[in-house]
Amino acid sequence: MLQSSLVSVEIKGDVAWVTVNNPPVNATSTAVRQGLSDAVDAVQGTRVAVLCCAGRTFIAGGDMSEFDAAPVEPHLPDVIQKIEDSKVPFVACIHGNALGGGFEIAMACAWRIAAPDAGFGLPEVNVGLIPGAGGTQRLPRLVGMQAAIDMACFGKTLKAEALAELGGIDLVAEDPKVAVPGFVAALPARPIPVSQRSVPEFASDLLETSRQALQKRAKGQQSPLENLTALSWVSEPFAEGQPKERARHLALRQSAESRALRHAFFAERVVSKPALIKGATARDITRIAVVGGGLMGAGIATAALNGGLSVTLIEQNAEAASAAQERVESLLRGAVNRGRMSEAQLRDYLFKFKAVDGYAAAADAELAIEAVFEDLSVKQAVFAELARYMNHDAILATNTSYLNPLDIFAGVENQARCIGLHFFSPAHVMKLLEIVHMPQTSPDTVATGFALGKKLRKVSVLSGICDGFIGNRMLAAYRREADYLLADGALPYQVDAAMRAFGMPMGPYELQDLTGLQIAWANRQRNAATRDPNERYVRIADQLCEMERFGQRAGKGWYRYSDGDRTPVRDPEVEALIETYSAEQGIIRQRFSQQDISSRILAVLANEGALIIQGGIAENTEAVDMVQIHGYGFPRWRGGPMNYSKEIGIDVSHAAMLTVADENPGSWRIANHPGGL
Repeated sequence: MLQSSLVSVEIKGDVAWVTVNNPPVNATSTAVRQGLSDAVDAVQGTRVAVLCCAGRTFIAGGDMSEFDAAPVEPHLPDVIQKIEDSKVPFVACIHGNALGGGFEIAMACAWRIAAPDAGFGLPEVNVGLIPGAGGTQRLPRLVGMQAAIDMACFGKTLKAEALAELGGIDLVAEDPKVAVPGFVAALPARPIPVSQRSVPEFASDLLETSRQALQKRAKGQQSPLENLTALSWVSEPFAEGQPKERARHLALRQSAESRALRHAFFAERVVSKPALIKGATARDITRIAVVGGGLMGAGIATAALNGGLSVTLIEQNAEAASAAQERVESLLRGAVNRGRMSEAQLRDYLFKFKAVDGYAAAADAELAIEAVFEDLSVKQAVFAELARYMNHDAILATNTSYLNPLDIFAGVENQARCIGLHFFSPAHVMKLLEIVHMPQTSPDTVATGFALGKKLRKVSVLSGICDGFIGNRMLAAYRREADYLLADGALPYQVDAAMRAFGMPMGPYELQDLTGLQIAWANRQRNAATRDPNERYVRIADQLCEMERFGQRAGKGWYRYSDGDRTPVRDPEVEALIETYSAEQGIIRQRFSQQDISSRILAVLANEGALIIQGGIAENTEAVDMVQIHGYGFPRWRGGPMNYSKEIGIDVSHAAMLTVADENPGSWRIANHPGGL
């Protein structure tokens, strides 16, 4: 019997059981690779070896903490080849997930037995990489090129039964370990090693059509295309394609894209555990009330139902409650129509949901979230009513985007239970949840907010109190610099094109038209009295609102729109308005290149993020980056504005911000040089 801290071998008769035990996901660290290599030697002399894993999953990937260092022997491709070449054949016994290096190991085994819910994939594309141990060379030979493209280029994960239909799994069993003895007792003839198989025929234009689809979807990210190129190497012998794959994998580890995506991967874990909740106890919330059944309230209710909670939605009258009921049912029915929910699940969700008029229905809720108009008096009235009926320690949460929670909760007893839970629309789709704490908010309440966010499958980020919190404060700065560029010479389509070229899904003016110009206008009006008189203020957006150009729903905003068509069309009226505004202000309009535009806007974002951190509103750069990625469409493969500023050089970003400040005297506060952030 071979026993190490991470890999053990136990001989039972003529069967060797090899077990990996490297929690939490049995990653292929250096020690695991060495243990597997030693295990291959140890099983020689037996009839068959069974590779399984302790804990909740099979091997679910590589150890990314090692990716910034030079590779250390034994290298994973060599270990995998040793498994495939072993005189004693291996059976992979799979539960949980076999991802990345874990799937590559499984493909090197002679047979694969898996639980029905086991997941298989090559998610390296999500961290800017291609597989590095034969994944792109074995997978097409095992399941065909189309499935390989889906998994390697698009990051698709397949369940065991779907993979079995493609020939990638030999046996699907409820309990793979229980099924192993019967399988090895009547062991089938050893198949041809996957690396030596021919690739099943595929359409001659598959690679090219896939490349076009990837280019459209990737929005500048290169790793999907890198994976497609690697898959094309299966036209060569495995002995030639696999070393090429390995070399490219190692080179991509050092790319800006991979560094950014790995930063985002780890940042999601960092923000889930802010220092404030260390040692705090979270409540297990099962019943919530949502006040307000509009688009936001219905979205929050749907997200909560998807998270397994019981939901009571409260409206001001029976008619509004009926409309809210229909709105939530429509959102759930849409999930059924898209195949993301079964009819049985729909019935279960609707059993746990009710829309009513009257606050008394919130009496048994453990947490209530208001999603009403962005009006202080309205929100205060909501919480006064909720406090009448709910338990003294029930959590009260505001979904405000801009208003100060201290004002909203003024007069509410036991403010330790009060918190901001700022969802982003549509709330059942968008992953970001800003959790806003007041000085009075208890750590246990904050911890409960994070636990709820996890149930709702959100990326939760802690924020302190300021106007707009983290996300909308940065959005205001983003839009302000974009407006300065308009006044000084750019046009909306040029600003939008520059930001799309950077990787944003849409530019600031397309986004404003999509979401509507009214809310930002109302917020500017609210802040008018306290605005620094030295700050440059561009009124073009206000003029559009005064002309009732509120965006797509109005058929016109920064662009114009045809009935039933959301495609933005340049509008001469708007462009003339902009040029007239510049002339009235005595501005000589200048030309800006796409690089000029994006560098200024990105510098503003990084500067505002640094100010937010230095002011204690955000805990760290990871918090700022996650808000931007998950709430505002900042390209994940850029890592967020703070990561991007580090990637191009803090000095470069800081210099661009100084240029912006010089162009707009008195309008910007410059963060302390953020080199230490």
